[in-house]
Amino acid sequence: MSDKPAFPPYLALLIAVVSVSSSAVFVKLSSSSPGLTASFRLLFTVVLMVPFLLSIRSTVLRSLASLNKRDYWLCLVSGIALAFHFVTWFASFQYTSVASSVVFVSLQPLFTFIGSIWIFKESMSRNSWLGGILAIIGSIVIGWGDFSSGTSILFGDFLALFSAFLVSIYWLIGQHVRTRADSATYTFLVYSISTIALFVYVLSGGGSILSPQPIDWLWFVCLAIFPTLLGHSIFNWVIRWIPASVLSVSILGEAVGSSILAYFVFGEIVSFQQVTGGIVLLTGIVLFTVNHNPVPKPNKSKRAGECIPY
Repeated sequence: MSDKPAFPPYLALLIAVVSVSSSAVFVKLSSSSPGLTASFRLLFTVVLMVPFLLSIRSTVLRSLASLNKRDYWLCLVSGIALAFHFVTWFASFQYTSVASSVVFVSLQPLFTFIGSIWIFKESMSRNSWLGGILAIIGSIVIGWGDFSSGTSILFGDFLALFSAFLVSIYWLIGQHVRTRADSATYTFLVYSISTIALFVYVLSGGGSILSPQPIDWLWFVCLAIFPTLLGHSIFNWVIRWIPASVLSVSILGEAVGSSILAYFVFGEIVSFQQVTGGIVLLTGIVLFTVNHNPVPKPNKSKRAGECIPY
């Protein structure tokens, strides 16, 4: 980390947070089904990643060769989990507000760390447990307020929550597989699997793989460029110069950014109960993340300083 970055890391982090905040807006602007929107988001991302991967093809080939049969099966599970994370999250916007959906998706660190305790035997401090409890209380406050607005809105909240659980599976498998493969190779492999799974899902449901509205192609490309490549790929780059704890907390800015964009683009107004629950939930996640001191099983092959973009 001693080399000087070509671009200010914290400015890059700000660009990344703003970029990922656009994801919910582009999804809601698309008139296509959640499955089709997710399919083309990942397809265009995979295509845009190809030139970079060709430039490091020797690294990619070494990473692929280092994976065993079990790793490839895990990548298959990871890809399917990521695919349906997008499907359920995108579908949630049809029922609930952008603010509620994005806040519930922010619970993914909680699912990931709980999984780490069970799978990787990581420890958690008392403050981490307190943060987790606050996050759950915040989600209950939001859910209770949305329930009073109708059960369909609560169903949207559940879809967003379930999508957080699914993406946590992706993170946990990545933590294991990337002890042998670099981040770019793992990401490309899983994105490719997700893309295939999503198109199979769309076609099996009798849907067309062609967008019903020409403007949707623009939203698909925007989803690939902004929240994915300019968002999560930048997160992957800045982790070299910015502490992981700072990065994890900064990503929560997506909930705020998405709510602001939804207000200006769709006129969505955030209720007092959503604000209260959101503050409690995000405070809990911050407390949980900052005080999380993992003590995983020793693994000398694990690459330090990597982050999984999605």
